[in-house]
Amino acid sequence: MMRKKTTKTRKWNSSDTGLTILTLPTVIWYVLFCYLPLFGIIIAFKKYRLIPGKGFIYSLFSGSKWVGLENFKFLFLNPQMPRVVRNTLLYNIVFLIIDTILPVVLAILLSYLFSKQLRGFTQTASMLPHFLSWVVVSYLLFAFLSTDKGILNGLLKRFGSDPIKWYQEPGAWPLILIITHTWKAYGYSMVMFGAYLTAIDPELYDSALVDGATVFQQVRYITLPKLRPVIIMLLILNLGHILNTDFGLFYLATRNSGSILPVTETIDVYIYKALMEQANYGFSAAASLLQNGIGCLLLLAANFISKKVNPDEGLL
Repeated sequence: MMRKKTTKTRKWNSSDTGLTILTLPTVIWYVLFCYLPLFGIIIAFKKYRLIPGKGFIYSLFSGSKWVGLENFKFLFLNPQMPRVVRNTLLYNIVFLIIDTILPVVLAILLSYLFSKQLRGFTQTASMLPHFLSWVVVSYLLFAFLSTDKGILNGLLKRFGSDPIKWYQEPGAWPLILIITHTWKAYGYSMVMFGAYLTAIDPELYDSALVDGATVFQQVRYITLPKLRPVIIMLLILNLGHILNTDFGLFYLATRNSGSILPVTETIDVYIYKALMEQANYGFSAAASLLQNGIGCLLLLAANFISKKVNPDEGLL
């Protein structure tokens, strides 16, 4: 006679209760602020209008006309959208490359500093811009680029050149935005990669030294392979935001100057302007839905490809 397999069911214990209580605040936060607002996607398919005295819910379900895909049609037929999408993609591709390569290189260089005090000071100094708000950064940038009293124009006058109206010169702004973004963002990523470097087994480097490996060979065959899973994971996550940009950088730092909009206006800025100037809630919701929907598909596709190439890499 064949014996039936018995499966043991794990009983709930006190540690499970404690862990559940610890996770409850996080679960509640995600439900309230991430999942509950998802019903607002309906706005993308309606001509939303707020009825005075009736509130948001009534206005959404009873007071707004259902228009189907009209908001998306308006989005695709808008003559400004190709330029806006182009700016968004190009900036994000450049940011993706810089935010991956520069922090890794700097973290590796810092790991070879003999002075721990100098290493700590450098990490702290590089982290400070990350904690500055874009309002503060925009004023710092204005202090450099102001036509009358800007630092750069002051230097130009001292060398006999005419001042440049930076906020009316679109050609210079791609480089200005890239430098500003890198200055503010690289420190956080560098410290994060530095933390991963400390987790690498020192015996691997000791063995490499015994075998006569140079510093470059150690970086190539030990450091980079160990960092590769983390780099790929961050690349996949950043691909999910390929159509999203930092609103503070492209709206506040540029002071929304109309002269430079052809090279600084991105999807997020365009959505904000449509929402504030035209009160076009349906168009804004449709654009945001496309942004996040395409980003989600790219994230899943990149993770699938990464798992196919190497099952140990990518997201879970």
